Amino acid sequence: MEFQHVTHVLFDMDGLILNTEDLYTVAFQNIVSQYGKEYTFDIKLKIMGRQSHESAQIVVSSLDLPISPEEFMEQCKEQYDLLFPESKLMPGAKRLIEHLHNNNVPIGLATSSNLENYELKVNKHHKELFTLFPYKTIGSSDPEVKRGKPHPDVFLVAASRFPDKPKPEQCLVFEDAPNGVKAARAAGMQVVLVPDPRIDKSKTVEATLVLKSLEDFKPEVFGLPPFDKYRRLIHYRISESSFALWQRIYVFPKM
Repeated sequence: MEFQHVTHVLFDMDGLILNTEDLYTVAFQNIVSQYGKEYTFDIKLKIMGRQSHESAQIVVSSLDLPISPEEFMEQCKEQYDLLFPESKLMPGAKRLIEHLHNNNVPIGLATSSNLENYELKVNKHHKELFTLFPYKTIGSSDPEVKRGKPHPDVFLVAASRFPDKPKPEQCLVFEDAPNGVKAARAAGMQVVLVPDPRIDKSKTVEATLVLKSLEDFKPEVFGLPPFDKYRRLIHYRISESSFALWQRIYVFPKM
């Protein structure tokens, strides 16, 4: 399959760069367990990629919790303070972000998180990596992002933050959730999906490309610099140096 070449890349964060989707599950289950409820994967699918207040409304309504969405969000904050600072990188995320940055590919972050949660997730262990994103759109705290995913707002706003204002078809999105795929496609962008393995394949068909891990991504299929560019150069230089050494020792020995 051939894909359209791109010049700019946008990344979702939760569940794609960081393992924070798993931490959201722990946090929500800790809260709803107090009311004898179970936070199911079906409910999780509904809220993945949505803004914070939208997610709270869906969880409270779906489980008929005896609290308001605002009270749910307050309880969430207590959980997030404990869980988010220990977030971990997903496989292949650091390698891909650094590779694109080192090859001068414009990259941006497009997350539905709010600023407070973003800082909890990033500042303790991942601040250096996230400084490689010169353009960040923190959806739930950004007044320009009116609606969460599956609406296209966060990706359109994120693309507009690049100084050269790329067209949607010039942007490639990385996502982990069907709602994010719908948002990217609605924005007119290609999207690589790295889904939770529990997601039914029927919910992934809108993605341009589906991968098991970011480790499997080959940038060159979208016209981006391949991973092995510098590896080949280093190998060539090592080989060249080795040959020169061999010549000095065996062919042109010192007199």
